[in-house]
Amino acid sequence: MKVNIVADPLINDFGPSRPAILIARELSKKYRVTIVSTYILEAMENRLKSLGVFPVNLGVKLHFSDASLAWMEAWVQEALFSSNCKKIDLEHNDLVLNFSNTIIVPSKAWFVQGLTNRALDNIKDELAWYYRFAYKFAKPLFIYGDKRIIRNGSRLSKIIVTHSRYCADMYQRFGLKIDRVIYVPIDCKKFKPKCGSSCEDYVLTYFGKETKFSTIKKLADANIKIKAFGSKFSYVPRELLHHRNIKILGRVSDEELVELYSNALFTAFPFTNEEFGYVPVESMACGTPVLTFAYQGPGETVIDGQTGWLVKQDREMVESAINIWQNGYPEEMRKKCRSRAVEFDVKNIAGQWLKILESSSNN
Repeated sequence: MKVNIVADPLINDFGPSRPAILIARELSKKYRVTIVSTYILEAMENRLKSLGVFPVNLGVKLHFSDASLAWMEAWVQEALFSSNCKKIDLEHNDLVLNFSNTIIVPSKAWFVQGLTNRALDNIKDELAWYYRFAYKFAKPLFIYGDKRIIRNGSRLSKIIVTHSRYCADMYQRFGLKIDRVIYVPIDCKKFKPKCGSSCEDYVLTYFGKETKFSTIKKLADANIKIKAFGSKFSYVPRELLHHRNIKILGRVSDEELVELYSNALFTAFPFTNEEFGYVPVESMACGTPVLTFAYQGPGETVIDGQTGWLVKQDREMVESAINIWQNGYPEEMRKKCRSRAVEFDVKNIAGQWLKILESSSNN
């Protein structure tokens, strides 16, 4: 049986690209799996082939090399003009899993990962003034685009799946009924505690468009030593770029990231918008607890007092961070982190997608 997985632009394997790639890898052990996308970078095509997955690049012209901007461009093409779906031609008998919000096609299941206008609403206050200015006038278009994507996707899909209860509630308030919640997967064979003792002389964090930088600054101002990974420097405020207590590492390999997670005292994850959040789950997989907010996706994945600490506001996060930095925590938390993260391992998550495919083949 052939399975087609429809994906967003594949420029890297981070963020919204990763679920499609990991699930495709696991399903390819049982089915002939093809990944179809508006655009696939050559390096990603080679990566998919090495995993036993057949890439189909629709060759849509995108003007941005940055993955977030390329995604936004592809989303606009589909949300406002339905142009991407016209380029795809799938066999009638093939099973289709749609992991994309940038191509809307008939599918057995559509995996929705968040509303564009809601994400922009949540992150706008941490963005530069010119982004906020542009969004103020463009917001009605984003709301219209989200409604159009939802209307077309729900009409063409038999099952609607999302990746957190928070996201399910958000979609249902927007008028889309969610049939199942299936969390996004991580590879626990790759993300695991690094052998050897942890140095625990820094706190790890992530710098990206969803980061609440104002909170990071408060932690650094409290003399907490921070290492930050991530490549989205255009979003980082100037006062953080040369802060005495922040070491910015930029983009790191998965191997380097595993070592960073494993050796950190804890991972601080203040965010503006995070429907799921890979960073907390990856950190737990490496045995390191997470300090984050008690809402949205991370509020579901991190267990307060067992695999990390959940707080409601900035002041609590700063107070908790200072306390953990000075006093530490029980070693048992690291073991609990690993046990919790295994629940999100790709083998467990892929099993839920297999059930969807098998229910279809039995009908």
